[in-house]
Amino acid sequence: MLLYITVGTNDLNRACRFYDAVMPCLGLERRFLNAYEAGYGEAAPARIRFWVTRPFDGKLASVGNGSMPAFIAPSRAAVDAFHAAGLATGGSDEGAPGLRPYGAGFYACYLRDPDGNKLSAVCEG
Repeated sequence: MLLYITVGTNDLNRACRFYDAVMPCLGLERRFLNAYEAGYGEAAPARIRFWVTRPFDGKLASVGNGSMPAFIAPSRAAVDAFHAAGLATGGSDEGAPGLRPYGAGFYACYLRDPDGNKLSAVCEG
């Protein structure tokens, strides 16, 4: 349904350190980088579906209140690894890995990246 998602950053180098650590936990990799943005996704030739970018209008990036990309994790261990890697690289905890009441086997974690963007990794199984 979605073509891609972007989140803003005010420090692309710091954001790349964070996302370079968490995305491999989900089988994703950085596939693009320039002075303004970084793109993450499955191995080529798959489309890059997650972008971290400086805002196009040149203003400071701000957090979208109520916005939260949720990434598919291949296993509960991947959810755990995503959360741990995020905390180790400047992220903050918004909910430790565990079962949630959103469906049978809905195992998720929640954290914020160094810019304050809220993220989730979810294994449904």
